[in-house]
Amino acid sequence: MADRPPAGGPAGPEHGGDADPALRELAAAHGVGISYRGWDGLERPVAAGTLRRVLGALGVAADSPGHVRGSLEQARLAPWRRLLPPIVVAREGMAASFDLHVPHGSPVTVRVIAEDGSQYEAPQLENWEAPVEVDGVLTGRASFAVPEGLGLGWHTVQADAAGMTAQCPLVVTPAQLRPTGALAGRRAWGLTAQLYSVRSARSWGIGDFADLADLAAVAAAEGADFLLVNPLHAAEPAPPVEDSPYLPATRRFFNPLYLRVEEIPEYAYLEPRAQAAIHDAALRLQAANRQPDLLDRDASYTAKLAALEHVFRVRRGPDRARRFGDFCRGQGKGLDDFALWCALAERLDPAAPEWEAEAASPNTDYCAAQRTALADRIEFHRWLQWVCDEQLDAAQHAALGAGMRIGVIHDLAVGVKPGGADAWTLSGVLASGVTVGAPPDVFNQQGQNWTQPPWHPGSLAESGYAAYRDMLRTVLRHAGGIRVDHILGLFRLWWIPEGAPADQGTYVYYDHEALIGILALEAQRAGAFVIGEDLGVFEPWVRDYLAARGILGTSILWFERDADGPLSPESYREQCLTSVNTHDLPPTAGYLAGEHVALRESLGLLRRPVAEERAADSAEQEAVLARVRERGLLPPADAPPPGEQATVEALYAFTGLTPSVLLGVALVDAVGERRTQNQPGTGSEYPNWRVPLAGPDGAVLLEELPANPRVQALLATVRKSLHPVAADGSSPAGK
Repeated sequence: MADRPPAGGPAGPEHGGDADPALRELAAAHGVGISYRGWDGLERPVAAGTLRRVLGALGVAADSPGHVRGSLEQARLAPWRRLLPPIVVAREGMAASFDLHVPHGSPVTVRVIAEDGSQYEAPQLENWEAPVEVDGVLTGRASFAVPEGLGLGWHTVQADAAGMTAQCPLVVTPAQLRPTGALAGRRAWGLTAQLYSVRSARSWGIGDFADLADLAAVAAAEGADFLLVNPLHAAEPAPPVEDSPYLPATRRFFNPLYLRVEEIPEYAYLEPRAQAAIHDAALRLQAANRQPDLLDRDASYTAKLAALEHVFRVRRGPDRARRFGDFCRGQGKGLDDFALWCALAERLDPAAPEWEAEAASPNTDYCAAQRTALADRIEFHRWLQWVCDEQLDAAQHAALGAGMRIGVIHDLAVGVKPGGADAWTLSGVLASGVTVGAPPDVFNQQGQNWTQPPWHPGSLAESGYAAYRDMLRTVLRHAGGIRVDHILGLFRLWWIPEGAPADQGTYVYYDHEALIGILALEAQRAGAFVIGEDLGVFEPWVRDYLAARGILGTSILWFERDADGPLSPESYREQCLTSVNTHDLPPTAGYLAGEHVALRESLGLLRRPVAEERAADSAEQEAVLARVRERGLLPPADAPPPGEQATVEALYAFTGLTPSVLLGVALVDAVGERRTQNQPGTGSEYPNWRVPLAGPDGAVLLEELPANPRVQALLATVRKSLHPVAADGSSPAGK
């Protein structure tokens, strides 16, 4: 299991402080933090009421001293009551063992069935631990070694003892993610972009998968090796849809909003009247592509769905029909249940009572009947996922074909929307009565509530991490890499009891060895890199652990500092994606102008006077700019100030001096955008995730990027910083 949280002191009265030692012991036994260290470095106790509610969400009774005592005894005996653990996790090339619990003195036989069907005997190890009486039976603990030579993959442990049989998954994970090693000595840069905001003349008002392929080709022509985009997870099946790509209905399947209708092969075989109607709808929406005003997902999706309905009705040829069938069989029950949810969600209001009764899960009798009644709609939603899969495959092939070494890097959101597909289909492995967020930090000094249900650590382990594995496999199918948003959540997540303020939560700890190991395994099998967004409050050892497993970190120029101030470029991490900014800040031009402070002040998100906030922000910016001046990338402080664009270019040149293997160039910085994409901790207060790509002169279309002087100047700066030209005109580094 993951490292347990530190003990910390008792809660004071202002925190509801009746967390007695037994309650704290029970919390620690279930991986619930009893204190936490804030962004200011101070240790804070967790209120007793928070501990009880979080334990309740884990299914642990803690409402009274008697419940606490009983739950402590249950926690002690729980592993002794089962023959095998829920899952065994091992690393390739490293010794590992697992325990069985059997009536004392009973003979035990243990074998491992490998993924390829071969069998291995598991050797028994010495274990002199004293037996324990469990429910009137003297029970012993026997230890077995994971067989040597067992390769990477998903295997099965089978055990027989005293007439009992059991089995559990055994997953062997990479000691270190191999694709990361391919970057050694070969630094790379790429674009980072919000796909929905990047529109071409042919977009339907929203950037789409065809734009993804074209943007990758444009970036590759400039020397980029990757294109990192926002999460492409599916939202609601019909308008109105959620704007935030980080609050999806599911993390396993993709958003048909991004489909380019005209790229679907069956579009060519539509009847002329239907094709003309679709063409007219596209033209109406394409007028918005040149407008810098806020995006309208609902208008685009409404028109696309109407068009997709027509294309779906076109008879598929034998080969296309076979491919569709193969896709559906490969995705299995997960796709079937997701498509059922989509069909039901088209007909049932999110607040409809059916969701709490006859449609409470995909396994009810009502849902079994609906699978037949709604068969055509279910097929439509399966088909939408198939054409999404095809267009994502085409985009990755386009990126690699254009010369990128990595291609498209997908983003994995930290969680899902309550009431969405995953919350419905995966309710057995999600916790209820709590949501995920973050304690107060530099982004939001009041804490954040992301309103997402978290994985239930115990139930997820009991399921063998199947839902987690299947999600990763789908996201990685057509990816050169994956960015894991808030990867610290694979170690611990900030749980907030429903109705409580964001700062009245606590951390719940996860089995990071399993979660990181499975992530590394599935990424390695896909030939993909993993980038962990490891910003925010974290325990010091976490970054070292991720680096040892071959997981790249994330560095943002403005946040890289130590006790002496901003880091020199040589002090940045090597195994890292380094960039000047992040989507949770304004583009660099806006950040330099202090627009993030003005925005947070207008939304009431500051905990100190705005004048103090501005002064602190100016001092922090000036400290970074002083580092940039030290390297001769900006004129001295007493010289006339450089222009906005020159400063942005200098900041990116500074990142080129770091040893980081990946450099990210934000497309918004390349075109001179100033508006913030997302203000953490807000919902309707700010139009998050609705800002299209624009520069000082208005909207910027994808086709215009190669001739855009700002874009060309910034990308030339990045290329030069990575591969400086020597005095003899040679380039000392590869590409």
